[in-house]
Amino acid sequence: MARRLPPLNALRAFEAVARLRSFKAAAEELSVTQSAVSHQVRALEEWAGLELFRREGRGVALTDPAQSYLTALSPALDTIDSATRRLLMSDPRKGWLTVATMPSFAAKWLLPRLAQFRARHPEIDVWLSTWEDLDTFANGEADVAIRYGEGDWPDVHATRFMTETLFPVCSPVLMAGAHPLKTPEDLKHHTLLHDELPENWGMWLEAAGVSDIDAERGPGFDDSSLLIQAAIGGMGVALGRSALVKADLEAGLLVKPFDLMLEATGAYYVVSREGTETLPKIAAFRDWLIEEARRT
Repeated sequence: MARRLPPLNALRAFEAVARLRSFKAAAEELSVTQSAVSHQVRALEEWAGLELFRREGRGVALTDPAQSYLTALSPALDTIDSATRRLLMSDPRKGWLTVATMPSFAAKWLLPRLAQFRARHPEIDVWLSTWEDLDTFANGEADVAIRYGEGDWPDVHATRFMTETLFPVCSPVLMAGAHPLKTPEDLKHHTLLHDELPENWGMWLEAAGVSDIDAERGPGFDDSSLLIQAAIGGMGVALGRSALVKADLEAGLLVKPFDLMLEATGAYYVVSREGTETLPKIAAFRDWLIEEARRT
């Protein structure tokens, strides 16, 4: 049996008006005139032989049939949108490349460099997602992930592309305060700031020969970019990660009071599903990451 479907533009207009309860807002979302939206909704009403909206003051209300239709239609349009995104990403040479990574790495390292990748590969459009759970591969939501760890994740192809060092960083304001940081022992006068990554203050203090400071005390942040911002704001001293604090050190927003640096136990890996690592757009992104990490 042939499907009985109304015009797609009429469906889009109806769904937007019904969801937003406004012809004006729907027109802005769809980038068309309000008159065009009204025309499409009227066409759908004529096609169905039903009234879909009632005007209530400055807004609109759905009729009962329209409410039932919206309940079924919105998930269907979401499914079409998701399928279309997967279709656009299916070309192995070009199109969308969805990259999932940590918010801190995206903001502090990757985003400032993405224009360089775009200049080299204008045929590839990167869709950056700050959700790097490996489950995103299973449902096709990501082509590539950038992860921090030891590279021992199952059922994926992982390539290490960058290591980093750890060292204390703080605002220049703290260096000019009542207790400037001249030796590691001076940290006892300051608040230690923490993130959730495995390396911690205890490792650095032990390497520095300091044993009378509680390495567990101090505020914590579940994202390293928040940790860095707290340090810039003078809240305390953070254990900086070279990959993430480089730009702020160069800008003078942070200073590195001590020479001692530790090699991090983890590293950054570019990860893809087994069997997809040789796809041209994935290989191009991986090769660029390796080159950019080596250069910087």
